[in-house]
This record gives sequence, C-alpha cells and structure tokens, in this order.
Amino acid sequence: MTPAAIEEAFRRFQAASPEPKSELAYVNPYTLLVAVVLSAQATDVGVNRATGPLFARVTTPAQMLELGEEGLRAYIKTIGLFNTKAKNVIKLSEILLCEYGGDVPRDREALEQLPGVGRKTANVVLNVAWGEETMAVDTHIFRVGNRTGMAPGKTPEAVERGLLAVVPGPYRRHAHHWLILHGRYVCKARKPDCAACIIRDLCGFTEKTAG
Repeated sequence: MTPAAIEEAFRRFQAASPEPKSELAYVNPYTLLVAVVLSAQATDVGVNRATGPLFARVTTPAQMLELGEEGLRAYIKTIGLFNTKAKNVIKLSEILLCEYGGDVPRDREALEQLPGVGRKTANVVLNVAWGEETMAVDTHIFRVGNRTGMAPGKTPEAVERGLLAVVPGPYRRHAHHWLILHGRYVCKARKPDCAACIIRDLCGFTEKTAG
C-alpha cells in the first residue's frame, strides 16, 4: 500500500469508529494487565466471563495475593492454560507489590520482566492504560499487516516496526485497536469478508472474496 492509501485507510477507520476500545473488561491498569495475561490463546469474551466475578472481588495485587493461587484458579478454570496463568498472575502480583508498591510500571522493559508478560501484552497495557502510541501485534494485526500490504513482515516484531513506520502520527494511538477489530470481524483468517471491508479498494490482497 502507498503512504496515501495507508493514510486514507486510517481516515476511514477513524470515521467509522472515532474512539475504539479494548474488548477486554478491566477497572484499572492492574486488572487490565491481568486480563491481557489471561487472554493469551483465549477469546476476550471467554476472559470477560471469568474476570467479571473476579474483578468484583479483586482489583489490586494485594487482594490477588489474599485470594491465592487456588482461589484464582476457581475463577479462571474456564480459560485455557488456567493453571499456568494462575501461577503467573500470583507471581506478577508479588513482584508488583514488592518492587513497585502495588502499581503497574509504565515501562515496557519492566513490564516484560513480569511472568506471563511478553512484548504484545506490554504494548497493550501501555496503549490502553496510558494512551501510548504502541502497536500490539497479535495474530489479527499480523494477518492484516501482511494481507493488505500495509506492513509486510515475517515476524510480529517486523510487522510492528513496519506499522509504526507507516501509520500517520494522528492515527497511532488507536491504530492497533482499529487493526485488531478489522482482523477479528472483517479481514478474518479463513474467509475475509471483503464485501464489508471499508478499505477494500485500497487493500493489496489479490484474492478478495466476491460480493
């Protein structure tokens, strides 16, 4: 895609959804961090179903440690890999309490040192909690970046770098949300809904579906 096409694509995304939001439910940066850790290889809907009751009781690292690993597992047992995720959430809660006074650090490197937190998770937290212009490349953004020709790359980090280089400044804050939602609901993996795509005429995908 040309720079002009990319700018037009984001202009359309913004016009269609001026203030896109994360579909994960949370009440503060800590619960956002927990929700994103739990969302690995799980759907946002499934995570929200489990965290609704959990976050009604737990909103701080101290409360999570009081609940304990066994108590946490009871809330999240419907989520895939819940045993490992419960261990990670308890460990990261201990670190946050001991090293950061219970606060979530506003620093990518510090976030990535927490159990269960990778670059994508850190980028989500930085963007959603504090509005930083990060690009959290999940499977949806990786697919959209490559399929459209917007930012081709063989790895998530390559696509991340590519998108940060080509997305115009005014659109960077919300860019990852627009791309995630576009990939989740329109530019789907198995059967992209090109007929419903608002950037169809700009996209470089050569196998567009009919309609």
